Amino acid sequence: MNILVCIKHVPDTETRVKVTPDGMSLDLAGANYVVNPYDEFAVEAALQLKEAKGEGEVTLLTVGGDEAVKSLRQGLAMGADKAVLCKNDDFENSDPRAVAEMLCAAIKKHDFGLVLFGKHGVGGDNQQVGSLVATLLDVPVITVVTKLEPQDGSVVCEREIEGGAEVVKAPLPAVITCQKGLNEPRYPSLKGIMAAKKKEITTFTPQDLGLDAGGLEQLDKTFELAGYDLPPKRPDGRILEGELDDQVKELVKVLHEEAKVI
Repeated sequence: MNILVCIKHVPDTETRVKVTPDGMSLDLAGANYVVNPYDEFAVEAALQLKEAKGEGEVTLLTVGGDEAVKSLRQGLAMGADKAVLCKNDDFENSDPRAVAEMLCAAIKKHDFGLVLFGKHGVGGDNQQVGSLVATLLDVPVITVVTKLEPQDGSVVCEREIEGGAEVVKAPLPAVITCQKGLNEPRYPSLKGIMAAKKKEITTFTPQDLGLDAGGLEQLDKTFELAGYDLPPKRPDGRILEGELDDQVKELVKVLHEEAKVI
């Protein structure tokens, strides 16, 4: 079975977030970019499924500029066979629907049984692209998956729901979005890193995919960014003075009258 894995090139989650003076974008100068952490679970799942079957290919896809090749190379170093870059230099400002349109057009150029995503990308936290791609492909989608078992012509998944888990079966082909706990992503080996340098990365422009660049721009205008605000600064802590008994009484009074937690 051929498996496609859609990944996202995102700022490292340890990056210190700064808002530009105009409040309309994030200052990511000098930020280190990595594979979206949830997408690593998707890559690992695809590799394990291929290894269990002993056949098939794992192909990575991403939308972005040339810098996104770094994340594709990391996935190839983990063991993926091929990679596809859907070229969009303005990816950071793209609407999820526009991203899904590009991925869907690229996916249709491949024979596949499964399309895997991370449950969401930590860059924008939209959690929409996987479901949008499934809708555009007209195939089933199972989200927030923590267990995955392919069967003849179908896939059985366990997914997180509030307060428990849900078991879902869907026919193939299907789209799956992967949650933490599905597996433990492997580290690229030195051999894998060296091999990744020689593996094929295909680049598609919107025109190559049969898409109208103007139409994608129109999709990007379907939402408007109002701005960014950092969380309010936490108030300074208070030190209670006096004897221990007095401190306890004062603490209870503060928790009751000010914090209103008791």
